[in-house]
Amino acid sequence: MWDVAEELGAMLVFAEHRYYGESMPFGDLSFSDPKHLNYLTSEQALADFAILVQYIKETIKEAKDSPVIAIGGSYGGMLAAWFRMKYPHVVVGALAASAPIWQFENLVPCNEFYKIVTQDFKDGGLGCSQSILNSWAAINRMAETDEGLLSLSKTFHLCNALKTKDDVAMLKSWLIETWTNLAMADYPYAANFLQPLPASPIRVVCKFLKEPGCADKQLLQNIFQAVNVYYNYTGQAQCLNTSETATASLGDLGWGYQACTEMVMPMCTDGVNDMFEPQPWDLHSYSEECFKQWGIRPRESWITTMYGGKNISSHSNIVFSNGGLDPWSSGGVNHNISDTLVAISIPEGAHHLDLRSNNAYDPRSVLLARSLEVDYMKKWIGKSSSKKN
Repeated sequence: MWDVAEELGAMLVFAEHRYYGESMPFGDLSFSDPKHLNYLTSEQALADFAILVQYIKETIKEAKDSPVIAIGGSYGGMLAAWFRMKYPHVVVGALAASAPIWQFENLVPCNEFYKIVTQDFKDGGLGCSQSILNSWAAINRMAETDEGLLSLSKTFHLCNALKTKDDVAMLKSWLIETWTNLAMADYPYAANFLQPLPASPIRVVCKFLKEPGCADKQLLQNIFQAVNVYYNYTGQAQCLNTSETATASLGDLGWGYQACTEMVMPMCTDGVNDMFEPQPWDLHSYSEECFKQWGIRPRESWITTMYGGKNISSHSNIVFSNGGLDPWSSGGVNHNISDTLVAISIPEGAHHLDLRSNNAYDPRSVLLARSLEVDYMKKWIGKSSSKKN
């Protein structure tokens, strides 16, 4: 964005989503009661952005007649696409990078996401994904005794010792999220998007996971060495905390609420086409968890009702980009829908690699993607200017 803004003579505006960062409508009480969270929706956020654009055009003279392009990655990419769909008079186009706008209801198979995560680790090194697959049974076997629980806690250098079945379930969830985050952040150069990580972190991780057939204790020691790359690449961590998976600045609390209301994304695993324990999608238990935490029930079909699901061909001027390494591409738009609803594929790309700054290690596919994206932006700006004249 920085490079493109300079090239196009554009102003960059970063708008903070309500209920994230400092934008708390009810101050410190915003998350204290579900009744204060009624305004935490994608629709309200989009309306905020529309009002903000209007305000900027009214208060900054040079911006008055300027065309506006929405740009975002991940959930921000979904918002960028939906912004163009819902407010086409406010933005002339949108770049939606790694935007899983189809990861809802039954628009895509629920197991695609974890199949991509697994493929990343298969490609990372011989025995790698199989080691992870074998680790779940090893954890289960060790968790059967108090001695085994203590051994697990020591092996993973956990800050809090495992004592119950719930603790073990949390350990496994933490590991699943760690493998997923590594797939998302598998950039070709050192980066700190979620955590400080080396270049191509999955390859680094897979160096520890070459022996899937070794004994339980050794296998889990290897798994620890692998996750240590994610949590302790800088060597600063004294122990590992299973309640921490990414940086707190991502606003997990707000997203947790949204996932329990409108952002209901079915995910499942089968242990055959992926490296995880079988876990079918179960809306009922998902709903129960949401009710326990927030006192609310998810609206599973609201997003497709609000934004059209796959029925979006009447819209225009949206570029959807997806990386081949990124598990979120499973719910993204990966083929052209029309001349103006365009999909750009980045085979060697992890999560919204195209939105990151230029780097000497960028693969050719992301350079081509960025070049195409700028071409489309220029077209949108040109058309907007010719309409005004």
